[in-house]
Amino acid sequence: QRPSSKLMSMWIDSYGASNGSDSKKLRVEEAPPSRVLHIRKLPNEASETEVIALGLPFGKVTNILTLKGKNQAFLEMGTEETAITMVNYYSTVTPHIRNVPVFIQYSNHKELKTDAGNQRTQAVLQAVSAVQSGGSPSSDVQEALAAASSPVLRIIIDNMFYPVTLDVLQQIFSKFGTVMKIITFTKNNQFQALLQFSDPVNAQQAKLALDGQNIYNSCCTLRIDFSKLVNLNVKYNNDKSRDYTRPELPAGDGQPSIDPSVAAAFSKDSNSLLGKIPGALNPLSAAAAAAAAAGRVALAGQTGSSGVLLVSNLNEEVSNTPAHTHTLYGDVQRVKILYNKKDSALIQMSDGNQAQLAMSHLNGQKMYGKIIRVTLSKHQTVALPRDGLDDQGLTKDYANSPLHRFKKPGSKNFQNIFPPSATLHLSNVPQDVTEDDLRLLFSNAGGTVKAFKFFQDRKMALIQMSTVEEAIQALIDLHNYNMGGSQHLRVSFSKSTI
Repeated sequence: QRPSSKLMSMWIDSYGASNGSDSKKLRVEEAPPSRVLHIRKLPNEASETEVIALGLPFGKVTNILTLKGKNQAFLEMGTEETAITMVNYYSTVTPHIRNVPVFIQYSNHKELKTDAGNQRTQAVLQAVSAVQSGGSPSSDVQEALAAASSPVLRIIIDNMFYPVTLDVLQQIFSKFGTVMKIITFTKNNQFQALLQFSDPVNAQQAKLALDGQNIYNSCCTLRIDFSKLVNLNVKYNNDKSRDYTRPELPAGDGQPSIDPSVAAAFSKDSNSLLGKIPGALNPLSAAAAAAAAAGRVALAGQTGSSGVLLVSNLNEEVSNTPAHTHTLYGDVQRVKILYNKKDSALIQMSDGNQAQLAMSHLNGQKMYGKIIRVTLSKHQTVALPRDGLDDQGLTKDYANSPLHRFKKPGSKNFQNIFPPSATLHLSNVPQDVTEDDLRLLFSNAGGTVKAFKFFQDRKMALIQMSTVEEAIQALIDLHNYNMGGSQHLRVSFSKSTI
């Protein structure tokens, strides 16, 4: 095969022929990760505020440069890690501005050098950041916020691992203004809601702060757009719809009330859902998570969805055995390195939710020097080799592996699934193991240890590697490492930094 046709076949294999082979999309992947992002195909009327809003859910935005004549912009994030998270997210969920799809890729610039005297840009940056931190928008941004004529938001919940109730939505969104009405429904196999504020400005503030946020750790992601409706017509007050201005409305025939155990858990632990800063969604507490998992139904969009991932662009020299690919996220059942394509593997997770989660966190990450691609496979299972057939050790069954972290429903491990980061959380550390021991262990895994911190009981610690790639490699190599006396080290990505 000629190199160009081989590259194209890799593209089609990785992304599925239905996504096409747009050469512009192919170029998107070529620039190395950078905290400066290049945004293309912006609508003519797109404002700086709307471009900044794309980055806000992922972290601090430190600069912006718009090229009006070219319908392009450069957005500088606070760190390279937040930029990587943003690109990974938008590789699976196409970003829109004013209902127009836009394209985001890494820029060749490492930082933006703009005119320091551009006070308007700096004012917009500070004001929009203030909105996310719960402050009041300046008059400049107030004008941009008021541009949204509809007080009604359309909300889609992606990766819905736990049930999301109407009351939870009301609690989250009421931080930004008076919520008047909510209607929930399932459309295109997705749980959705229409939510009406008393004022369009509140709707815009909520969209800026919450779009792209997770209600619970690593799942139940909010995708928010403006609805074309300006007023909702609510007929019943029940667990599917509510008009908060008309408490006298009937419940409607045959409408079930909210499951008491789930409702009790959510109301009891309501303060754990939201931090003091509007828009900062905190992890669901253990009690509420357990109740939610216990009351879990067949969730929209997940019934019959594939739990098999296709991972491509693996480093063949390192990942030519299945053992290197199965410890990162979820309970892996089977791994198969493709015989004719050793840089690709099929990975079977225990269910479609875990496959979605692994894909959203790992697609676009750098592993052993190569940026890997992760997508859902058309296969429903990974077949084991037939009896007597030698497949050169390319297929491995992990059903009875001791490394499964998520077998117990409602386990607190579900709350501790975070995107790849340079900081790792260590647990099950023996009492006689010192900081120097752990620093040496992780240095020998091929990385540089930048910082270390023991928790008070010394059974847990945080260790910071110099890059996310080094942390991924260390997790693969050292999770379940035998520390002696049958004590095995537990390693996961941390949401904290040292």
